[in-house]
Amino acid sequence: MGWWLNSGVWTMSMIIIIISSVQADSPYRFLDWRVTYGNIYPLGIPQRGILINGQFPGPEIYSVTNDNLIINVHNDLDEPFLLSWNGVQLRKNSYQDGVYGTTCPIPPGKNYTYAIQVKDQIGSFFYFPSLSLHKASGGFGGLRILSRPLIPVPFPEPAGDFTFLIGDWYSRHDHKTLKAFLDRGHKLPLPDAILINGRGVSFSSSLTVQKGKTYRLRISNVGLQHSLNFKIKGHHMKLVEVEGTHTVQSMYSSLDIHVGQSYSVLVTMDQPENDYPIIVSTRFAARELVVGAALHYSNSRQSLSSASTVEHQHQHPGDEVDWSIKQARSIRSNLTASGPRPNPQGSYHYGQINISKTLVLESSAGLVRRKQRYAINGVSFVQADTPLKLADYFKIGGVFKVGSIPEKPTRGRRGIRLDTAVMGAHHRDFLEIVFQNREKILQSYHLDGYSFWVVGINRGTWSVASRREYNLRDAVSRSTTQVYPESWTAVYVALDNVGMWNLRSEFWARQYLGQQFYLRVYSPVPSLRDEYLLPNNVFLCGRASNRHITP
Repeated sequence: MGWWLNSGVWTMSMIIIIISSVQADSPYRFLDWRVTYGNIYPLGIPQRGILINGQFPGPEIYSVTNDNLIINVHNDLDEPFLLSWNGVQLRKNSYQDGVYGTTCPIPPGKNYTYAIQVKDQIGSFFYFPSLSLHKASGGFGGLRILSRPLIPVPFPEPAGDFTFLIGDWYSRHDHKTLKAFLDRGHKLPLPDAILINGRGVSFSSSLTVQKGKTYRLRISNVGLQHSLNFKIKGHHMKLVEVEGTHTVQSMYSSLDIHVGQSYSVLVTMDQPENDYPIIVSTRFAARELVVGAALHYSNSRQSLSSASTVEHQHQHPGDEVDWSIKQARSIRSNLTASGPRPNPQGSYHYGQINISKTLVLESSAGLVRRKQRYAINGVSFVQADTPLKLADYFKIGGVFKVGSIPEKPTRGRRGIRLDTAVMGAHHRDFLEIVFQNREKILQSYHLDGYSFWVVGINRGTWSVASRREYNLRDAVSRSTTQVYPESWTAVYVALDNVGMWNLRSEFWARQYLGQQFYLRVYSPVPSLRDEYLLPNNVFLCGRASNRHITP
């Protein structure tokens, strides 16, 4: 069956086809989503946004470890559409990753049913539209994976659990206008505002709490390019989870949250019963943008208004970069806490594993044929006419070449070349990846299908001697890491997930203009133990259009 019927009616044959590609012995959650254009009012004036079931941001996904999520997505836009699942590891199932390198887009007027299992995962994540610049108009939402009832969580049950989706926003340009900017060879203009849960007018939204109680806040930066600082005036935040890892429970007065990252904090309402500003502001930016929401104590008689002064956030002692690096290094895994399974997180001794290979990935920016491009190791990614995963599955030649991007920067080579960059790696390899940033901007990188240990962050140029600085005991495990200006970040990753996985800049203009590649994690002996079969409902496009799926 090539695609689901547009009626959205679930039939027994459809359900059987879906269940064949996921785990049949775990709970199922069925969602039916319709993606449309519609008027939204993030800054109080109408603009066209991308809605899911009429909502902006989209509906939040609630799930429990090992749940199977069956999400039927109808595309009512006037162009192809895909959803991706930021931080969800999709074990053995890169076909459902929702990026063009693995999946044919959903054509206008058609629908596709994602079948994903949140296998052995807990934590705070989000979904977003991965094609073009759709993310600039909406289509994103929160995704939480709760622990199974028998698995202990390392903190008491909070009185409430709330999601904060924060990000930079364009009010004067929609996704089509921004895409046209980039296609003409220009850089992305500066954003106009910061949004909190789809609202950018200060104190137009509030969170009502009760004195003496503790609440959990899940905070995700779903924006296009800016790092953001999050704080609640008069309150401290206890960090408890980062992208699926329970952390050492340290207290913070504010948190730097970089593009693509998700944090989970506990906040105790221990202040006098008033209203307090929740402040989100840009960091490492050419122009500061600030927005506020209200933390409202239920018995408060003092309200905040849009006329209230929103304080500046750049009041940290010392250098902005040094302050943020110090905070990043303080975020560590809680080795005594259980993750999705009853064994402690620290039972996996990543620091004692031999490194199979070291990748050094260096960004660059420049003009190619008088148009702005971005690259990794001198290669700027261009999309092929066929999703790479389908070309690999059907053995279609000429779509991509493994090794088309070098594993380290080539010092003698100048400039940027265009290619469909794919790097090869073997299943069960243990990689050291060094993100080297010689540019004067902060960057953010994400690897689909995996979490990695962030073992080192520092200024300057990485060398073998830098390994002496690594945290080889309790580094935080996550899927998105920042790289500070003229600095490096080193991560370890165990390649235990076969597939074609996107490694990209989370700065969306950079991603769109080439700062990404695909990591092909290969096993020479195909096995259902390592990777699921091609889904029966997959769209076929490009050079795979006339191929047939073998049952």
